[in-house]
Order: sequence, then structure tokens, then C-alpha cells
Amino acid sequence: MKRARQLNFDTLGNVYCEFHMTNKKSNHKHMKTINFFYYSIFIASLFLTSCSKKSLEFDATGTFESTEIIVSSELSGKIISLNIEEGTELTQNQSIGVIDSVQLFLKKEQLLASQQAVNNRKPDIRKQLATIEQQIATAKTEKKRIQNLLASDAVNKKQLDDVNAQIELLEKQQAATKSTLESSYNSLTDEDKSVQMQIAQLEDQLKKCYIKSPIAGTVLTKYTEMGELTAPGKAIFKIADTKNFILRAYVTSNQLTTVKLGQQVKVYADLGAKDSKEYTGIVSWISPKAEFTPKTIQTRDERSNLVYAVKIAVKNDGFLKIGMYGNVKF
Repeated sequence: MKRARQLNFDTLGNVYCEFHMTNKKSNHKHMKTINFFYYSIFIASLFLTSCSKKSLEFDATGTFESTEIIVSSELSGKIISLNIEEGTELTQNQSIGVIDSVQLFLKKEQLLASQQAVNNRKPDIRKQLATIEQQIATAKTEKKRIQNLLASDAVNKKQLDDVNAQIELLEKQQAATKSTLESSYNSLTDEDKSVQMQIAQLEDQLKKCYIKSPIAGTVLTKYTEMGELTAPGKAIFKIADTKNFILRAYVTSNQLTTVKLGQQVKVYADLGAKDSKEYTGIVSWISPKAEFTPKTIQTRDERSNLVYAVKIAVKNDGFLKIGMYGNVKF
């Protein structure tokens, strides 16, 4: 009975050991399969990452900018019309609003009336000297007659002397009158020029009553509304040239030798979600001075590097936005 029990225990032990070894071998084989699977995935991910990084390597990166202009009022007055909204497309010199110009117009009319009065006071020198010139001509005719009579001893010499004295007096009167008239005429002419300058100033101010767009572009911000009072220097709206963008990027001193003005480069706009769009750009400006890497780079090593700012002109097809990130390949 004891031997049978011992055999049973031995048999159970052998079965357990065999089962354990079999299970261990199976688990070991299973683990090797799992490990090989994950190792394959890891190698593939490294390969894809390296390929992705290689394909996404750029020479420089930056943000898109545009020419922005804040249009301000040049006059004081009430805005009686303003036909823009944020997002409105404008052409260059397009009139989009008017500032009240009634007082300027009335002042101009007043100056025009003053100018007319000045012109009316200007003497007609030729007409006013005509009387004296006629008297001189008559006296000279009388002189010739007396000279002819004197040649035949029909008159005495005193009559000729009297005529000469009369002619001399009339000529002096003519010179004095002409000088006075010319002085008055010149003074009134100067006054007329002064009035003309005032009228020109008012005409310039009247032109400035029309609010115009200095460039072709899109209204970004509207600062005032129709009916509000404005003053010189007060902002009315902000406009940006959305057709022509600038990508401001930064290159290192090593890269600077490969960049030149007018160079054609490839620009990739970051559209988000790992998507990008390629554009053709032209290097339009290279900074003559080095500067530290912009503060958006936070690592100490990269902050200590000196870089050069570069502007790249890009034509916008409507997808580019101000502040959007972009990459460059030279």
C-alpha cells in the first residue's frame, strides 16, 4: 500500500514536471513570437520616422507677414459715410467714406469772393495812363507846329520853350502815375496770390475729406463707425495687402552663403494636421545684421545662436493667412 502510494506520488510528480516543462517551452516560444512582433514594429517605426524626418527637413522656418497700413483721419469732423466692413476687398485709391466738409466749402467760397474783390481793385495801368499819353502827344504836335512857325519867324522862341516845359511836366506826371499804379497793382497781385494759396489749402483739405484706401487689399480692422466724430491722427481702419505675402525666416551664418537676393526658393505653408502646400518664393531682403534666435525658441543652445532675418516674397492664392507658419528650402 505504501509502495503504491509512492508510485502515485512519483507519477504525479513526473506528470507535473512534464507539464511544467511543456508549458514553459510553449510560453517561451510564445514570448519569442511576441517579442519578434514588437521588435519588427519598432524597427518599422524607426525607419518611417527617419524617412519622415528626412523628407521634412527644411533650411529655415518662419511666419507669413503682409504689408499692413492703419488709415487715419487727416481732418476733424463728423464721418457722414463709411462703406466698409472687416473683410472688404478694396482697390488702390478707392473712396470708401466722407468727412463733413460743409464749413470748408463755405470758407472756400468766401475766399473766392475775396479773390474776385482783389482782382476788381487792380488798376488798369494802360487805360489810366492813356489820358496823359494823349496830352503828351498833343503837346509834341504843338511843338512841331511851333518849330515850323519859328523857322519862318512867325512866332517867338518863348512859345517853343513853353511847349517843351509842358511836355517835360506831362512826362514826369506819366512816370509818377505809372509808378503808383504799378505799385498798387503789384500789391494787389501779391494779395491775390495769398488768397490763391489759401484756396489751394482748402481744396487740399476738401480732398482729404474723402477717405480712400492707400493700397489694394483687405480691411482687417474697422476702428470707427459712420456718425462718429474724428480728428487728425485718429485711426479709421487697418488694411493689408493680402495678395503679396512675406515669409520672414531666419538662417544661420553657415546658410547665409547659400542665399542671395532674387533667389527663387520653395516655400511650404503649414496648413495644420501634418498638411502643407508648396509655393514659389523670391528672396527680397537679407538682414545686414545678425541677431539672436527669436524668443519662441526656448532652448539655451539655440537662443545663443546668431541668425540673419530673410524676407521671401510669396504670391498668395487665398490659402495663406497672416501669422501662419511656413518652411523654406533653398
